[in-house]
Amino acid sequence: IFSIDQSQSEVRFILSELLNGNPTTVVGASNQVAGQLAVNPSDLSPAQVGVIQVNARTLETDRSQRNNAIRNRILHTDTYEFITFTPTEVRGLTGDAAPGESFTFQIVGDLTIQAVTNQVVFEVTATADSAAQISGSATTTVQRADYGLQIPSVPQVADVSEAVTLEIDFVAVPVS
Repeated sequence: IFSIDQSQSEVRFILSELLNGNPTTVVGASNQVAGQLAVNPSDLSPAQVGVIQVNARTLETDRSQRNNAIRNRILHTDTYEFITFTPTEVRGLTGDAAPGESFTFQIVGDLTIQAVTNQVVFEVTATADSAAQISGSATTTVQRADYGLQIPSVPQVADVSEAVTLEIDFVAVPVS
């Protein structure tokens, strides 16, 4: 059983907007991500991924005003502190894992943002760095409207993209 190492991992959301008339890529990030996975290097097919939680209160962008809007007016983190991904299926992961070998597969599950849950599919690339470490990345794209995420009307901000890319770069180490 491996656990995500927060000191070496990061979650991000990425979207685009017009800020003061200039096209801008917005990236919000946090290392406050937790979760576990069960992997047998000799047989990857029964691998399981536990619930992944992100503390939404800790997401930071390059602007404090945007951070406050995200926490208080978009994600309502006083009420909904965590964004949760509950995996239901691992697709395309078979064989055995030798150190240094990479695998590409999918994790299907239920993503909950505020009180709204939708099924998403993360595209994952993971590497068995050693017997004591797994690293990788996972990506999916969601639509803001599917989660009822409304952008507050602000004079300087326009055309916020409907699509939001969610990414996690992770390092997992054995549970001690």
